[in-house]
Amino acid sequence: MELPPPGTAMHALMTRFPRAGEVRWIGLRPARDVPMREVGVVEAQAGGGLAGDRYQGGSGKRGITLIQAEHLPVIAALSGHAAIAPATLRRNLVVSGIALAALRGNRFRIGDVLLEGTDACDPCSRMEDALGPGGYNAMRGMGGLCARILEGGALRVGDAVEWVGT
Repeated sequence: MELPPPGTAMHALMTRFPRAGEVRWIGLRPARDVPMREVGVVEAQAGGGLAGDRYQGGSGKRGITLIQAEHLPVIAALSGHAAIAPATLRRNLVVSGIALAALRGNRFRIGDVLLEGTDACDPCSRMEDALGPGGYNAMRGMGGLCARILEGGALRVGDAVEWVGT
């Protein structure tokens, strides 16, 4: 979403965050239809993806996928589970403490890596198998964010997630 002009009340609201977020989990998808691999650190490649991920050389718009940690219990409840492991949802990063939806169309930093939120990361039909019947709908609106990697570097569990601007 494009920001309103600087100096307006809406611009001030849309660029103010109560605190930085934090990376809670990192996972890589080495190939299609194989379990995700949890890692503590990974190299983000500018214009591409994450080293060791099947999308590492991709178009860039979906270089990395993020999901809101606060949504995991909601998705679990809506799909009839007590809890859901992050790998089940097949996103690269689980982030807490900052609203990912507010980062869409904006630049943000995770550690030394500069990213740009490109689009919502909608669930795919595979969520029916992963979460059971209705799993796709249980996840709608909470699938997370796709981002382009503008400046590469190492991403680590515990890194701060901070809005930079447009």
